[in-house]
Order: sequence, then structure tokens, then C-alpha cells
Amino acid sequence: YAYETAVIVRDGIHRMLGGEDVFYYLTLYNEDQVMPPQPEGVAEGILAGMYPLVRAEAKGKPHVTLLGSGSLVPTVLEAAALLGERYGVAADVWSVTSYQQLRHEALEVERWNRLHPESAPRVPYVQRMLDGATPVIATTDYLKIVPEQIARWVPSGVVSLGTDGFGRSDTRERLRRFFEVDAAHIAVAALGALAQGEWVPASDAARAIVELGINPEEADPRGR
Repeated sequence: YAYETAVIVRDGIHRMLGGEDVFYYLTLYNEDQVMPPQPEGVAEGILAGMYPLVRAEAKGKPHVTLLGSGSLVPTVLEAAALLGERYGVAADVWSVTSYQQLRHEALEVERWNRLHPESAPRVPYVQRMLDGATPVIATTDYLKIVPEQIARWVPSGVVSLGTDGFGRSDTRERLRRFFEVDAAHIAVAALGALAQGEWVPASDAARAIVELGINPEEADPRGR
């Protein structure tokens, strides 16, 4: 989102002009989408690597946490709506601005804990944010290994959806369907993870596969 870019650029300017020996890089997308206003109180999370966009009201419903980044955030929001409206699943949505930043901070915390064995252990930011989240589905335009950088600090684990392979499609919608990172596949991944944890019956995940037009016998995108 535009406000995420503004927060990061402003932070970089302040730090660099303040004398810190650092550099910043940004990956920007060329996709048309509505740019919402910046929510209150998210600047710290943007710089830390992730912040919440939607906090779902569970009220006894099965609950999942969806992570999205870049131009796939609207797709993740679409998946959250699909889960709520058709399958009765409450979904929190987080925008991840930097998996690398989350990993670096977590590694720094691990090092500090290792070198200060008599002090109260610190907890990485990503672990604090996702503690108690069940399950976590991370969707990226990059390879699946990118979200997997944070998996060891997510207590419930991470189901990673990404673009491993070589896609050949005429539209972005068809390309995302090919790579199984569209709203339908995100919803099925969430229901599958819930079924594995016995939060919903396996029949719910099986029903969604049929209703959303997914062929379970189709080859993995990496091999097509």
C-alpha cells in the first residue's frame, strides 16, 4: 500500500540523515488497486515487518490467520471474506512488509538470549504477534521459502503458498490460479489446516475443493 511505502521511506530518510550507516531497498508492484488510508497505530508494525489489517470476531467460530504481502494483500482479504461468508471461518489478515526483517530481528533476539543466559529471555516480534494464532497461512508472489523464513518462531507453524515453478498465463488472475495463490486456494489451504487440527471436519475442506472448482489431481505447479 502507498502508506506502507511512505512510512518506510520516511524512516529511511530520518535514519540516514541522522548519521546511521544503513541502506534501504523497496520492492514495488505495478498493479492497479485501491489505496486505503493508513490505519491508526500501524507505523511501528510496518517497520517491524508485519501489522494487522483485519481482526475477525471469532465468537466460537473456527479461526485462522492469513498473511499477505504486496499486491496479493487484496487477494488474501478476498479469501478471508470467502471463508467467513461461505464456510463460517473467522480470519485475521496481516500485511507482511518484510519477512527478512522479521527473521533478522528474531535471530538477534535468539543471539541475545544465548549470550545472556541468566536474564529473562526476550521474545521475537513475530512470535509475540502470532502467539496463539491457529493456523497460519502465508501467501506470497515469491517462492514459498520466503514466508518459511519465520516458520520456526510461529508456534502453530506456517502453511506457505507461493509461486514455485514457471508460470505461463495471459492474465494475472490466471497466473495466480496456476500457482495456487488465488483466493480459492488460500481458502482451501486454511480449511485443510483447520481439518488437520480437528477444528473443522475434513468434509468441509473436501466440499470447498469441489465448490471452488479445484482439481485435486492436477500436477504441482513446479512440474507443469
